[in-house]
Amino acid sequence: MFTTGFKFYFGLAVALVLSAVVYGYATGGEHVGPVTWGWKGGVGDHVGYTMLMAGGVVASAVSFVIVAFRDADPSAQAHYLGVDEIVPTASVTGSYWPVVAAFGAGIGLLGLVLTPVLFVGGIVACSIAAIEWMMDAWADRATGDASANAALRDRVMAPFEIPVAATLTVAVIVLAGSRIFLNASKNGAVLWAALIAIAIFGIGILYAAKPKMNRNVVAGLVLTCGLAVIAGGIVAGVDGEREFHHHVPHGDDHGDDSHAEDDHSE
Repeated sequence: MFTTGFKFYFGLAVALVLSAVVYGYATGGEHVGPVTWGWKGGVGDHVGYTMLMAGGVVASAVSFVIVAFRDADPSAQAHYLGVDEIVPTASVTGSYWPVVAAFGAGIGLLGLVLTPVLFVGGIVACSIAAIEWMMDAWADRATGDASANAALRDRVMAPFEIPVAATLTVAVIVLAGSRIFLNASKNGAVLWAALIAIAIFGIGILYAAKPKMNRNVVAGLVLTCGLAVIAGGIVAGVDGEREFHHHVPHGDDHGDDSHAEDDHSE
C-alpha cells in the first residue's frame, strides 16, 4: 500500500525528472543525453539540468524512505506503538507563508533581470517563509490541542520573529520609500511622504480606537499598505532617479573674470 507522503514525493520526483529532460532538449541537448544523464550525448544547460535532476533524485529518495516507515498510515503507526488506534491530532491551521514565499520568488526573479538587491531580497523572503512554514507544520502536529500548539510555537519563535520582523519591515519600507522619493519631483516627494505618513497614522488611530478589532483585518490593512509602498519602490527603482540640478554659487561662474580684473588692477 502506497502512503500519501509517498504518492506526493514520488509524483514530484517524476515531474522534476521529466522537467529536466525537457529542459535539456530545449537548451541544446543531443541524442539521448538528457535521458541518460549525459552518457550518450549533451544535456544542454548543465546548471538548470543538474538542479532539476538533483531535485528529482532527492524527492525520489524521500518518497522511498516515507513508504518504508509507513508515513501517514494510522494502522501501521498503531501497530508499532502497541495501541489500538492513534489519537487524532488537531487539524492543520491556515498559513499565509506560502503567499510570502510566492511573493519572494517573484521578487527574486525580478532581481535576476533588474538588480541584485531585489534578488537577495527574494532569497531572504523565501528563506524566512520556509523556516516559518516548517515551524507551523511542526507546531500543528505537536499535540492534539490547538491552543497548546499555538502557545508552543510562540514560545519557540517569538524571541526571533519580533526583532527580525521589525528590522526587516523598517528596512524594506525605508528602502522602498527612498526609491519613490528619489524618482518623484520635489513637490511629488513631499506629497508621497505625506500620504505614507497619513496611512501609517490612520492605521494606528483605527487600532487604538477599536482595540478589539479582528487581528486579520488589521493585518490585512498593514499588509496592503506595505505591499503598495514596496510595489511603488520597485516601479520607481526600475524607472530610475529624477534628474538633479546642482546649484552653483554665483561667484563661481565669474571666478576667472574676477581674477583677471585683479591682475589688471595690479
